[in-house]
Amino acid sequence: MAAKESPIDEIDRRILRTLQGHARATFDNIADAVGLSSSAVLRRVKRMEAAGIITGYRAVLDPSALGISLVAYVTLRLEKHGGAQRTSHKDQFKAAVQTWREVVDCVALTGDTDILMRVAVTDVEHLNRFISETLLRHPSVRDCRSSFMLESIKDAAGWPA
Repeated sequence: MAAKESPIDEIDRRILRTLQGHARATFDNIADAVGLSSSAVLRRVKRMEAAGIITGYRAVLDPSALGISLVAYVTLRLEKHGGAQRTSHKDQFKAAVQTWREVVDCVALTGDTDILMRVAVTDVEHLNRFISETLLRHPSVRDCRSSFMLESIKDAAGWPA
């Protein structure tokens, strides 16, 4: 079986790396970085937006300026139910997590842990309230464990391109 051909080339990847590092870069700045004209960069960016490769642009915020002084990684094990109820519990959890402002990232995992969340809070008391009053009260959550982040060693600005 042949490998799937990528819809982007190396110049596109350089454009993507530039945008992930600085989404407000002008087309002139990007053109200088990748060795193309501004109009060629614009065409490539518009093509990648239309293809869904570029899905949006974001501002990067300083958590301490928002009063966030603690980041924790929380692992969850969810209740296991057979049949249609299993799907409904999982769907209920997925819907609920969308409303929890403290949850910055949430992914489903394989193995002993079902869910891994990155949680951003003001302090330990805030984390305790979130865990006891929100997480552990959700009918899908069987148990949870948390670890505090001591320092950020690498904070990726996006996906490898």
